Amino acid sequence: MVSRFATSLTSVLGLFVCLSACTKSDISATGETPSLQTNSAWFEDITTAAGLDFKHDCGQVGTYFMPESAGSGGALLDFDNDGRLDIYLVHNAGANPAGTPKSRNRLYHQAPDGNFRDVSDGCGLDVTGYGMGVAVGDLNNDGLPEVLVTEYGNTRLFRNRGEGRFEDVTRAAGINNVRWATAASFFDYDRDGWLDLVVVNYVDYAESVKCYDTRGVIEYCGPQGMQGTATRLFHNVSANPEGPRRAEGSGNDGAVRFEDVSVASGLAKRTGPGLGVLCADFDGDRWPDIFIADDGMPNRLYMNQRNGNFTEEAAQRGIAYNAFGSAVANMGIAFGDVDGDGLSDIFVTHVSWEQHGLWKQGPKGLFQDQTAAAGLGNLARRGTGFGTVLADFDRDGALDLAFVNGRIKRENPVGPGVSPGPFPPELDPFWHPYAQRNQLFVNDGAGRFRDISDANPAFCGRAGVGRGLACGDIDNDGDLDLLVANTGAFARLLRNVAPNRGHWLLIRAIDPALGGRDAYGAEIRVSAGASAGGPSGRTWARLVQPGYSYLVSNDPRVHFGFGAVSDFDRIEVIWPDGTGEIFPGGRSDRLLVLRKGSGTKP
Repeated sequence: MVSRFATSLTSVLGLFVCLSACTKSDISATGETPSLQTNSAWFEDITTAAGLDFKHDCGQVGTYFMPESAGSGGALLDFDNDGRLDIYLVHNAGANPAGTPKSRNRLYHQAPDGNFRDVSDGCGLDVTGYGMGVAVGDLNNDGLPEVLVTEYGNTRLFRNRGEGRFEDVTRAAGINNVRWATAASFFDYDRDGWLDLVVVNYVDYAESVKCYDTRGVIEYCGPQGMQGTATRLFHNVSANPEGPRRAEGSGNDGAVRFEDVSVASGLAKRTGPGLGVLCADFDGDRWPDIFIADDGMPNRLYMNQRNGNFTEEAAQRGIAYNAFGSAVANMGIAFGDVDGDGLSDIFVTHVSWEQHGLWKQGPKGLFQDQTAAAGLGNLARRGTGFGTVLADFDRDGALDLAFVNGRIKRENPVGPGVSPGPFPPELDPFWHPYAQRNQLFVNDGAGRFRDISDANPAFCGRAGVGRGLACGDIDNDGDLDLLVANTGAFARLLRNVAPNRGHWLLIRAIDPALGGRDAYGAEIRVSAGASAGGPSGRTWARLVQPGYSYLVSNDPRVHFGFGAVSDFDRIEVIWPDGTGEIFPGGRSDRLLVLRKGSGTKP
């Protein structure tokens, strides 16, 4: 298996070229989708063969310490810019009473042969703590991504020094967050070319509080009765922390510096038990907004006022509550256009006695709960979902849906839920009542989903306490793979082997004027079919933003499945500063780099 994995990686890397070298060609197919075989497995488990040996440590079981039931996640990132995704995974074991460190977070570097080598020792990211999530982004525009780790009681920032070394710069950078931090994301909210930071905090948890189930047996606490906390917004002032921004090349020393603007921006006006976050343009004005999934409370949607301020508008935009007008246990977030109407929709996971939520957008900037219409309302199997992704796994042009499950309480008020067992052999029996099987759904192309979990044992066959789910093209072969982070068990790496996969593009968008960093917030639209002489064609849209799902950072490149369409007509990019460019069409089945400034004006 590994040799086949390596061969695919080597052959595809040879095609990694800049789009400016593309030549336009005719459409060679009508765009009809290849026949879909949903009774075949879409993933194979390559964890052991690829050298990934991370077993999550959540501390001493049986203490019912609430943070251990919430985490942890990790990241798919290219920390050395070699074109291959690496892996970073987080523990939440803390330290023992004597202060001796327990399990340390682990960093795995992907070699050219596709295998992962543990390079944690001495890298600077090998820290211990009550780790929750990870955010990744190039904060000083030097071409190397920094890593932020959220924790119970802390948030830590690590500057990438190159050559696989990271330095803790939390205090020097002005990051001071001693709350229970969960999700975090980097985005450029003021469009000045420097990535800012939003950190979502959960509840004000008192460790002395004990909770019990209906039988009077001790159980993990939920957020009920606990005070939500404020989300923190940090403005990047790395260019000049004491005055106006300097022009590019004016002497920035490479240090990373932030100022806390949580109060000034308006984000601190409202608190909540935040678990998920997504930064995207939700109303089409080309300025990024902030969506926060709140656990048991109405979601929050902070709309960017383009002057450094945000206003909370979730209720009036239809995304605060579900279709029944209820606030539910909102957790992981997936984002994408599920029905091809050109507007991105939002999927949020919930607990097993509720429905997961699919809010469809339309008209622009307004959302409506369409869970039932999408076939996701009354599922035969019901799990407590956390990490989730909308991704075109079979490359037919429609976004499919995956999420990981794991109970937060032993009891399930609506029945057995997702079938228990079999369990991973390394999972402590303490966790068996919380373990559930993951789920995978295929999109019919019109935005309706069908459960194909039974045909996918690698992803859905074993019950675990699933938390983080990261998505990316691990082997650069043009399809999307999965990284699953499980509580108290091994992380699992799943390679995409879906049959009858269609044509594809994998695009990295960068800004050479900003150190060549990934253009977080860019919207990329690929059009195809108009030159075929048939229908008017179709446009697929994606957002450059790795901060979604639950406690993870995903592949920053954007992926498109085209079905039978082997050529595309053009690519349109709306860059994070609001400007647009057009890039020429060409053949599909390639990895492309789009460089800001090398296209033409629209």
